[in-house]
Amino acid sequence: MLLLEDLPVIKFPTPGSLREHHPGVIAVGGNLLPENIIRAYKTGLFPWYNDEDPIIWWSPDPRMVLFPENLRRQKDVARLIRSGKYDFTINQGCEAIIRACAKIPRKGQDGTWINEEIIEAYTKLSAQNLVWCVGVWEGKNLVAGLYGVKLGSVFFGESMFSKISNGSKAALQILCDSFKEDIKMIDCQQETEHLAFMGASPIPREEFLDHLKKLIL
Repeated sequence: MLLLEDLPVIKFPTPGSLREHHPGVIAVGGNLLPENIIRAYKTGLFPWYNDEDPIIWWSPDPRMVLFPENLRRQKDVARLIRSGKYDFTINQGCEAIIRACAKIPRKGQDGTWINEEIIEAYTKLSAQNLVWCVGVWEGKNLVAGLYGVKLGSVFFGESMFSKISNGSKAALQILCDSFKEDIKMIDCQQETEHLAFMGASPIPREEFLDHLKKLIL
């Protein structure tokens, strides 16, 4: 693990090059300047921390990923998409989607890691078309969605939420179907039952980093 200085340009260590005092924790400190966030993702890192902590940069091993062709398609989700009851937006209202992700209660979590610092940083990246999002709307009400960082042919999924049954699943399917040629791998970061059900699977970190070299030019 490396302690980072709060400098305009952060040099991140390569995952696996240092002893990890906590599995997956590669570095601590630094800042969330847009260029540093992008540099981190290209290295296979992402920020995840609580308000009271310094910024913690993670690279889990194994890494949960979803290759779009492996997405598990469900009849209930297809019916929701075709129902005409909901509108789907792409790369619109990203800040609203990020804030909605922050507000949804999570099983086993007392609060959220999506704090104001994270919201500000990723909203800036969305203005640069580096954060992509999908929104599911019922009239003027945002009822589901997801967001993540898009670099090369990789979508680094950050968070999703749903206030309706199958809403986040529909958002994920819209993402995969709308960008068949643009997204070759979705980084899901850590394993969950929900993501495994949707078709994601864990791969060794070294294999994940090899994919990044090929898919991010």
